[in-house]
Amino acid sequence: MAIELFIPLILILIISVVAHEVSHGYMAEILGDRTARLAGRLTMNPLKHLDLWGSILIPLLLIVTKAGFLIGWAKPVPYNPYNLRDQKWGEAKVAIAGPLVNACIAIIFGILVRFGTQSGFFANVAPEAVHMLAFVVYINLLLAFFNLIPIPPLDGSKVLAALLPFHLAERYRAVMEWALQYGFFVTVAFIFLFFYFLWPFFFAFLALLFKLITGVSLSVFL
Repeated sequence: MAIELFIPLILILIISVVAHEVSHGYMAEILGDRTARLAGRLTMNPLKHLDLWGSILIPLLLIVTKAGFLIGWAKPVPYNPYNLRDQKWGEAKVAIAGPLVNACIAIIFGILVRFGTQSGFFANVAPEAVHMLAFVVYINLLLAFFNLIPIPPLDGSKVLAALLPFHLAERYRAVMEWALQYGFFVTVAFIFLFFYFLWPFFFAFLALLFKLITGVSLSVFL
């Protein structure tokens, strides 16, 4: 990957994780909780959301060291689950809003890539610009499906808790509360273990989705 793509890649990641977090806050507000708005977090201003480690240092380290994958996160948007009108499914709806927004972004930009390549429009466009569109698709697919893994503190854990029978859900929530006490360390440890052992399989899945949406192999852009 050309070094001139590093900064745009970080910017795409930051905007994507901010969109992810803001969507959680908007879903919570739709369901009756205004905590995120009162905290000033319903904004796309990245300065309100950036996490030094998750938004800047770790993504930059992964790019510089050519780790083969890129992931990041923003500061979680706060919400009060007890204010949600839907007490059974409310937390799951708030949780899944982030991955759904990332998936929608991936589909929209993926259609642009498909249209541009099939119509020949990209023939007169700088290769770097086409790469940026492809990276938007790839990064948002990565954020969407990685966050759906049902491991605390990822969004998938809250979705799974809502789907489990009551007694199993209570035990699972206890595990989530323990994990959240050590949130940063648990997240970082899980990320590196996951990508060390399972990245080839996960990447193959993302590459398949990328080609289905864009009509182009992901390997062309990486």
